[in-house]
Amino acid sequence: MARLQIRRAVPEDARAVAEIHVISWQSAYKDLLPPEQLASLSVEKREKSWCECIAAGTPELLVANDNGSTVGWINFGKSRDNDAPVSRAEIWALYVAPASWSTGVGRMLWLRAFERMTEQGFRTCSLWVIAENVRAIQFYRNAGFVQEPSSAKSLELGGVNVQEVRYVRAIRSDVA
Repeated sequence: MARLQIRRAVPEDARAVAEIHVISWQSAYKDLLPPEQLASLSVEKREKSWCECIAAGTPELLVANDNGSTVGWINFGKSRDNDAPVSRAEIWALYVAPASWSTGVGRMLWLRAFERMTEQGFRTCSLWVIAENVRAIQFYRNAGFVQEPSSAKSLELGGVNVQEVRYVRAIRSDVA
């Protein structure tokens, strides 16, 4: 990963971000969501929403480029949870192209986002993950996240009810 660069997204990144978003969903959720739901995902629709996100600058979107190709991204900002303290950040999403899974790209994205959250004064960070997404949960646990008790919530994706759970970790060392 010596060639890997993490940087803030620019408008020209929207297409690659959308493509990774779709292909990652299709790979990561193939056993969790109906095939027709995954097949219906639209790069064009996601590209439009990512253009808007990049233009707005919120949430912050970082991309990982390996030798000129975008291989992953993370977006994060202030927590969207109603019960979250104002000092809590949230990883809104983190996706890596399946061909780059287990290469350190996700970790590098997380570490750069962690630096940015620290610079912005956040004290804790949370994220939501589908309870059956074992690969993602292992990644987040390795990054120091712990499941928050009693945080499970149900949500409907493609006609299937899935459970999401919230994971939290400290950003600053003075936070327990």
